[in-house]
Parts: sequence; C-alpha cells; structure tokens
Amino acid sequence: MESIQFPEMVQQWANDILVWIGFGTVVGLLAKAIMPGRDPGGAIATMAMGVGGTVIGCGIVSYFYEGHRVTPISPLGLAVATGGAFVILSFYKLLGGYFFVEGDVPRRRIRSPYMRRRRSRSIEYDD
Repeated sequence: MESIQFPEMVQQWANDILVWIGFGTVVGLLAKAIMPGRDPGGAIATMAMGVGGTVIGCGIVSYFYEGHRVTPISPLGLAVATGGAFVILSFYKLLGGYFFVEGDVPRRRIRSPYMRRRRSRSIEYDD
C-alpha cells in the first residue's frame, strides 16, 4: 500500500504555520510570566500576542541590522520576540483599563492577601 504524499510546498507551509503557532504560544506565555499582575486573554490571545511579538521583535532587529536576518527560533529571536510580546501585552493592558480607571466608577482600596484580615470595609473616594 502506498502512502499519500502532499506536495513539498504544502508540507513546508504546514510546517511553518505549526512552528509559528507553537513558538508564538511559548513566547506569549513567557511574556505573561514576566508581566506582573493578572493578565487578560485566553489561549488564542496568548498565541496571537506571541506571534505578533515575534514579528515585531524580529522585524525591529532586522531593520537596525541591515542584511542580518533574525530567525525566531534562535536565542536572539527568542529574546526579541519575548520583548515584542511584552510590549504588546503592556499596550493591551493599558488600553483595556487595567492600569487606569475612568468614569464614575467608585474606586476601592485593594488589600494585600497577606495582611491580617479585619472587618471587611470598602473605602470609597470622592473626586
């Protein structure tokens, strides 16, 4: 029985897509591990952030080092891709309202979970 073979070009595209998805997920997870605090997004957002960070990071390095192509699967590629994903995650949190609160929403002081618990009170601030 003869096995079914895909054309060489289809195999190369499938390999490239799967490598980018896997590498993007790893880079996105690294960026989320470095960023302090609770991070938004699920698995798809993490992967997209990693792939976007890889494109941005490797593109910036390739721009400044003319003629030097940076492959994502290298130590330099991993470092700049994680940095790019970190920048994307920072902007995502900034635009999503994780750093700043706007509007007439009452702000509450958040206590550290390591502090001794007293009676639960919420403190509201009037602007």
